[in-house]
Formats: sequence, C-alpha cells, structure tokens
Amino acid sequence: MPSFDIVSEIDMQEMDNALNQVKKEITTRYDFKGSNASIELTDGNITVMGDSEARVNTITEILRAKMVKRKLDAKCLDYGDIENASGSNKRQQISIKEGVSTELAKKIVKLIKTEKLKVQAAIQGDQVRVTGKKRDDLQEVMSLMRGMDADRPLMFNNFRD
Repeated sequence: MPSFDIVSEIDMQEMDNALNQVKKEITTRYDFKGSNASIELTDGNITVMGDSEARVNTITEILRAKMVKRKLDAKCLDYGDIENASGSNKRQQISIKEGVSTELAKKIVKLIKTEKLKVQAAIQGDQVRVTGKKRDDLQEVMSLMRGMDADRPLMFNNFRD
C-alpha cells in the first residue's frame, strides 16, 4: 500500500553555511565597519547582536536572503522581540522550527478528511503518515499540502509504492 510522510525538517548544514555567509558579509560590508554586529547558531537558536535595531533588522534581512539562495524556507524561523543587551547593544533570538507540531498535524488530518480523499492520515510523533491505495490519491494530498498555509515548511519523504 503506497504511503509517504509529511515532515518539517531543516538541513542544518545548509543553515550553518547560510550563517557563515552572513558572518562573512557582516565583516566585509562598509555600513558594519566598527560595529558589534554578530550572528551565532547554538542549539537550534540563532542570536543576532547589533548596535541598533536597524542593524539587527539588516542582519535578519541578510540571513533571509542567504537562506533563499541555499533553498531554505524562511518560514522555519520564529523571530523573538528585539531586546536590550549589554551597553547600548540590541539582541534578537530567532528559533528554528522543526517537526510538525500537534496542532498543525491535527489541522493537516482535518484538511485531508474534509477533502474526502481516499487516504488515511495518522499522526506519528512529529510527522504525519498518509497511506492510500492509489499513487494518484497520494499525489493529490501532496498538491493539497503545497497549497495549505502552514506556519512552517512542509516536506514529503519516505514515499513507498
């Protein structure tokens, strides 16, 4: 019986490469000369430091641009508030969303059931397994998921025929 999994995973190696490109650009840009601008990745959280809110926002824009170039979806980032750090510096915490949350999984299952497709969807931890008798039904579900407005990027893997 054909099946596939709906997951939300981020290639952390590509994310690390994007962050390294941002660090390189910060050191070479003229408008960041002599500033305390930095970006770091620790345990699935990105910390952005800057002299002002404008610099922090500029760094996050550079990060989004580098992520797009590396084919990473910017929907996986959850931006925290810009807060005061030591001295006159500003800091922003950005968390990376991975895995399908239980609310999103329930929303996916409900959407599949309301479309009355001949497939079964089951929540399995941080992923949703979809099984059906025909490959065409599964491809219909995939196109439905691509059109769905989710708070994080959705991928399909483990397709079995």
